[in-house]
Amino acid sequence: MFIREQSEIPLRAITSNGIQIDQDLAAFIETEVLPGTEVDRDDFWRGFNALVEEFEPRNRALMEQRAQFQERLDAYFHAHRASPTSTDEQLAFLKEIGYVAPEPGPFLVGTSGLDAEVRAIPGPQLVVPLSNARYLLNAANARWVSLYDALYGTDALLPVEDMAPSGFDTARATRVVSYVQEFLNRIMPLREGDHAEVERYFVEGGWLCCRLRDGTLAEPSNADVFAGYQGTPENPDAILLKHHRLHIELVIDRTSPVGQLSAAGVSDVIVEAAITAITDAEDSVAAVDAADKILIYRNLLGLMNGTLSVTFPKGAETITRTLNKDRMFTAPSGEPLALKGTSLLLVRNVGQHMPTDMVRDPDGTDVCEALVDAVVTVLIALHDLRGPHKGTNSRSGSIYVVKPKMQGPDEVQLAVDLFARIEEMYGLPDKTIKIGIMDEERRMSANLLAAVHVARERVFFINTGFLDRTGDEIHSIMEAGPVVPKADMKKSAWLASYESRNVALGLMTGLELKGQIGKGMWTATDRMADMLDQKASHILQGASTSWVPSPTAAALHALHYHRYSVEERQSTLKSLFPMPVTAMLALPLAKARDLERSAVLRELDNNVQGILGYVVRWIDQGVGCSKVPDINGVGLMEDRATLRISSQHIANWLLHDVVSEQDVDESLRRMAGLVDAQNADDAGYTPMAPDFDGIAFTTARRLILEGRAQPGGYTEYILHAGRRARKRELSGA
Repeated sequence: MFIREQSEIPLRAITSNGIQIDQDLAAFIETEVLPGTEVDRDDFWRGFNALVEEFEPRNRALMEQRAQFQERLDAYFHAHRASPTSTDEQLAFLKEIGYVAPEPGPFLVGTSGLDAEVRAIPGPQLVVPLSNARYLLNAANARWVSLYDALYGTDALLPVEDMAPSGFDTARATRVVSYVQEFLNRIMPLREGDHAEVERYFVEGGWLCCRLRDGTLAEPSNADVFAGYQGTPENPDAILLKHHRLHIELVIDRTSPVGQLSAAGVSDVIVEAAITAITDAEDSVAAVDAADKILIYRNLLGLMNGTLSVTFPKGAETITRTLNKDRMFTAPSGEPLALKGTSLLLVRNVGQHMPTDMVRDPDGTDVCEALVDAVVTVLIALHDLRGPHKGTNSRSGSIYVVKPKMQGPDEVQLAVDLFARIEEMYGLPDKTIKIGIMDEERRMSANLLAAVHVARERVFFINTGFLDRTGDEIHSIMEAGPVVPKADMKKSAWLASYESRNVALGLMTGLELKGQIGKGMWTATDRMADMLDQKASHILQGASTSWVPSPTAAALHALHYHRYSVEERQSTLKSLFPMPVTAMLALPLAKARDLERSAVLRELDNNVQGILGYVVRWIDQGVGCSKVPDINGVGLMEDRATLRISSQHIANWLLHDVVSEQDVDESLRRMAGLVDAQNADDAGYTPMAPDFDGIAFTTARRLILEGRAQPGGYTEYILHAGRRARKRELSGA
């Protein structure tokens, strides 16, 4: 098991048995977090001590179990390289060694106390780093996003390069207005005419009325879509619609340039977009020490008590951003109607494989960071459950913790037991803390039904993370042979069965009524036309939510949830039997035609460029998630999951002599020059060429050459060491 290099951070003993904690973290907890939670300081530290004593040994045993399983896999696949075994034979072996656990009998998820956002409203889901306050506020406020802006400012309808260089592009705006009118015709068709002909929307007797330009009065054919209005019934300032459980607000202002393009004066259309958002302390952040973690915890605290704000320059102005207030309307009945102004926020803790020197055992050994995350993030969430800020996030009084990179039901059991003990420690009702299970490791995929069964009274979410899942697939079968190129992974039999089986098991256990079934990220941040064309597939596959990289993408992805009914699609799929585990065991191994020399070197350059482009920002600037140009200059969202794929892919090809260390070094030097050129306009960027001896460059090289030996193929251990060294270098220490 990996043990972090020992540091000289100032620690202080907090318990009689000698467990120690970083002084700054302890002060933050005592002075900023505990006040207002109704948790006594001494009770907190006693409880924390007890949790470390109880769960740290259990977690270490589970990490040792992981290592033993990987040793058995390596030996098995190495022995069968020349004569690969069938998937049935593989499954028998995996059951024999305990890698695949027995499946439980039929059961239904029984999670209670869920907010409607996870229980009943399908829609997009944002993932946002907890280290960036501005991004956090953008994500939380992305519950409501301008569809006009999303269509106007991206390539969704027209190429961005065709936009007028300055000022208002009337032709582009006209196309946007026309597109949205067509959208309204689909979700709320009129009995006569269409929305392009409406010159006035008004409310009469609690009903929405539409006057066409020829004077005809038209009414919606599905009148129940009308949900409310702002202003007066005769001349409303906004019309509120509700379709497939999502709201759409038509803003009316005939004096605005955009409003003048619509006969009805519709100046904007605001869609309910990111219903939920994962605030992330894991793959999208670069948090390597107590100072980094305190920033993350402080931002989360600001979200939970509603005080988070950020001020920044924008042009000639200074902007202050805070959390949105509830949106107020008048219901058709004439009663006030309040709609939540922000997304429901979930928090993703780090994986159970990561140690942290913020807290140490009496023997000086680093404690599992996931344990610290669980204790502190739940403590922070108490500000949302108690006191003057109650209901800032969850209106039902629940806490939502997403658990990444768990491997199998025994690790889920540890999380369930830990959350139960934390509830006792804080005096919370049983099962207040809900669990989101990331299905992103090979052993979790093989044991998903058993894992959900263990958490059946707490689980609110299962999600396929195809990026990390691919990285773990490569690492798990490393000894079997050279894997196919990355692009071909998306067409592999194991990946299709993994995505299908995840949904089928969620539906089989009734999770569609008790939470979310999710799909992974759209990474091409600037290619919104492609996203509009392709990402509807996640709904057709049965997902009730799917990840998007920005509020703009959330607004556009919301259109898919209006096009298709998630409820109807899941009802259709529920009759399908889950694919067997063996379907996921088909090995994605390359054939000779995949390994032609020129194609191999192109693939190597593609991987190396992506690694360098991401790592240089991680190490030098502490950016854990960013839009990184690929080898062709296309901006892609990169985080540790994408890095894991690329580094493990090259490590696999190195092991099987598809490429050599010399090939890797030559590619690193070539691609470093390309990445330097791509970042030439960044004043804070430190070039890697021509010396190739900086910490970022050497870290990227280590990730490749030492990738085979990294537990789980995880990149965190090497990244953390590199970032710490760079922080020391920058501080002059």
